[in-house]
Amino acid sequence: MRNCDGITGLLTVISVLQFTASVAQASETPINTGTSTTWIVTLGGSVEHGPKFPGSKHDGLSAMPSFDVRRFDTPDENSAPDDNIDYGLIDIGGFEIGPVLGLRDSRSQSDDARLEGMHPVHWGVDAGVFMQYWAIPDHLRFRSETRQAVSNGSGLVVDFGADWFKPLGDKLLFSAGPRLSVGNGVYMQKYFGISSTEAARNGALPAFDAQSGLKSIGFTASAAYDVSPTWTLQLYDRFDRLTGDAAGSPITSKLGSKNQNVTGISLSKAFNVSF
Repeated sequence: MRNCDGITGLLTVISVLQFTASVAQASETPINTGTSTTWIVTLGGSVEHGPKFPGSKHDGLSAMPSFDVRRFDTPDENSAPDDNIDYGLIDIGGFEIGPVLGLRDSRSQSDDARLEGMHPVHWGVDAGVFMQYWAIPDHLRFRSETRQAVSNGSGLVVDFGADWFKPLGDKLLFSAGPRLSVGNGVYMQKYFGISSTEAARNGALPAFDAQSGLKSIGFTASAAYDVSPTWTLQLYDRFDRLTGDAAGSPITSKLGSKNQNVTGISLSKAFNVSF
């Protein structure tokens, strides 16, 4: 669950949507004109209900803004709700590559009192490279994201996924596909490891050395509806089953759950920006 603090995140989303609405007054008509110096910017936000931290069995609300930008002369591509912010630099024969930016989950004793003595994990930013290939244009996509933590020292994650996109009419788009996620040793120890000192402070959880490897397998499905030519409403759900040391960690096996499910709703607005 890519989250910042629920209340703070929700206020951020509200601010983004208020800003978006004010901009929309100047561009409420469909996007149908432009030049090489015109960009299409999409701003929005989402609210999610899911685990308070990786491995938790307790759910909560979180929220975050969303952002996308593309040149006017670049075709609009279908995307999945769990895609992170990216920008394609190379696009050849259905293969695309470019930078990607995401958010890392947080964890603290306020999420679960039984985490007493455990190191907190502050929410943070990660950055890296995405690669995707459209095996069937606009319908079947394979994608990977490799992202390194920038601000909270939580290591490296590699996510893999495949998505099938199915439009129903001109306004409704369904998508679904499997997911797989791998974490390096730093990531796994940050979220699922317990040092001997922490185990002694906690008194209930044993020490655990989390090793790198497969973190989770899952599935994502969504439905996006174009409310207008510039406004889009999306409902989505992602289920992940923790595996390996992510599942074997006492944080998961004794306090939490291997099953991690996130349900969300997002609203976004697209408009022109010209230079």
